[in-house]
Amino acid sequence: MPRSTTSAGTEPVGRRFAVRSPRRSTVAALLITELIGALLLVGRGVPPPVAPSAQSAPAAPVATSAGSAEGWPTSSVTLRDGRVAQLVATGAGSAGLLARIAAELDDAADAVSAFWGPQWRRDIVIVAAATDEQFAAVGGDGHTAATTTARQITFAPRAAAMSTASLRIVLRHELFHYAARADTAADAPRWLTEGVADYVARPSAPVPVGGPVTPSRLPTDADLDGPDRSAAYDRAWSFARFVADNYGPSTLRALYRRACGPGHPDPATAVRDTLGADLDTVQADWRRWLAGGLR
Repeated sequence: MPRSTTSAGTEPVGRRFAVRSPRRSTVAALLITELIGALLLVGRGVPPPVAPSAQSAPAAPVATSAGSAEGWPTSSVTLRDGRVAQLVATGAGSAGLLARIAAELDDAADAVSAFWGPQWRRDIVIVAAATDEQFAAVGGDGHTAATTTARQITFAPRAAAMSTASLRIVLRHELFHYAARADTAADAPRWLTEGVADYVARPSAPVPVGGPVTPSRLPTDADLDGPDRSAAYDRAWSFARFVADNYGPSTLRALYRRACGPGHPDPATAVRDTLGADLDTVQADWRRWLAGGLR
């Protein structure tokens, strides 16, 4: 499954993360390099739209401050929770992908609100890029499926080939980043921002992680951006699963807000303040939990 890129921080930059399909594979095909890249790696600036020319395809639209993208065919979908999603088609082939996304949006928004709470943005802008050039204009690349900025979620043309299950995971992952963005600092620890986004996005059924070797530590940014990034994202996700399963989803949410919010302390302090144990102890408990298999 292609990678998905997202920008988790409060500035309009792209970060990379890996989102996997519900079925575990040794190393998922380069996903959302992002993403976040997250998207996912180190933040990138989002360039302004480029005027169309005879030599190049028009750049992907960027949402205005009012929350809509101008100059492209746009449809509006009102979700069952009252949020309004603007779906922006940028060329031939976009409509089919947007129809599939629209069919998943109600459940995706419900999944985000069930974890994060209902108090997040009421407007959602989703753009389906028709060309790789359009996708690159908002920070995507050849290995990413989607990217999220403060203004919008943009899907790459290759996302149209994703299975329904994989598209569902990428949409929920990106929508969580979109929802949590106002409460997420640009320098938030990515092992937590990406792990929690995957926790919200991925099925709750047991999924084996890491093979026979139990990971010794949480993934670094280099791990999340490296050749074995899929396994690194699995480690980030499994840590979030561990916290939710052993301390409760509300405590995982509190940890995210403490460790990732503007003015956040270092991760060790945030873990101690939220979980009541030092980070080394929590990681040791996580490794024992993993060794016993996810429940």
